[in-house]
Amino acid sequence: MSSAPASSRLISAYRGIRPEVTPVWFMRQAGRSLPEYHEVRRGHTMLASCLDPELASEITLQPVRRHGVDAAIFYSDIVIPLKLAGVGVEIVPGRGPVFEKPVRTAADVAALPTLTVDDLAPVAAGVRRTVEGLAAIGDGSTPLIGFAGAPFTLAAYLVEGGPSKEHLAARTLMHADPDAWAALMQWAADASGLFLRAQVLAGASAAQLFDSWAGSLSLADYVTHVAPASARALSHIADLDVPKVHFGVGTGELLPAMRDVGADVVGIDWRIPLDEGVRRLGGAVPVQGNLDPALLAAPWPVLEAHVRDVLARGKAAPAHVLNLGHGVPPETDPAVLTRIVDLVHSLPPVAPTQPDGDPA
Repeated sequence: MSSAPASSRLISAYRGIRPEVTPVWFMRQAGRSLPEYHEVRRGHTMLASCLDPELASEITLQPVRRHGVDAAIFYSDIVIPLKLAGVGVEIVPGRGPVFEKPVRTAADVAALPTLTVDDLAPVAAGVRRTVEGLAAIGDGSTPLIGFAGAPFTLAAYLVEGGPSKEHLAARTLMHADPDAWAALMQWAADASGLFLRAQVLAGASAAQLFDSWAGSLSLADYVTHVAPASARALSHIADLDVPKVHFGVGTGELLPAMRDVGADVVGIDWRIPLDEGVRRLGGAVPVQGNLDPALLAAPWPVLEAHVRDVLARGKAAPAHVLNLGHGVPPETDPAVLTRIVDLVHSLPPVAPTQPDGDPA
């Protein structure tokens, strides 16, 4: 009889219970580095493949079959809820999301369409199909993680009209017209929250809020102008019994504030040592991360040493889920990811340590 995803090693770790084997999965594992992904994607745009329940499900399942990871992450994109609401956006290969019209004024914000539950039907259908597929792989215990872009990242894309390195227009609007900014963040929070809720109600066992661009913010700006919206996004699933993960890029200075928006688990990128991130979080929160994606292309002895070092540093937390400090680069050799999973699963149980470094 299959064990339920709710009792999987990943969900145990997310709930702060250290399993016998450290769970491992990779952000952006579903997609770019897999030849089978490119095969099924042929003839489909990125957004079209996300909105095809059968195709999105197949792509989500591919890395579970190939790598034996401890979780599936639903194949989608952070702009999907915006697209479904009626915002004009396309993903341009080699560039990323590009919007028909940037949102720069209070009138622009007021004109944004409202996302409804019915709009998210293709997403829910894809999640349900994926959960059914996961039940047929291995012992059927692999959980599905739903995800959404955090409000600041969505707002930054909307204001900039596309990708940006410094998000100057977004940060300018934040201070030049705080009321318009607050209205935009509320709109983005509800879009993110509804997107997460649709995935969880359809069967996802955990939810991750992904803030790609929050690292461009000062702590003061994050706490004042961003954190309330992130909390609003997560409030949409507060009544659902699933762990909530919050991850951001370049957010080492923001970790406690990111936890405080309602996260049960905090993801940490590679820019600070994992045990330092645990220390900043007070040593009481499960963490996820923080392999450096650049090392996936390094010689195996170098990468293996890095994996072992991250696992050792993860002992400082109540529980640890091994992951990358960002996504899988598209040029990654899939065999390397499989080798990492095999290594992590072969290691003896990891005992947590107390903050002073002594075994618990």
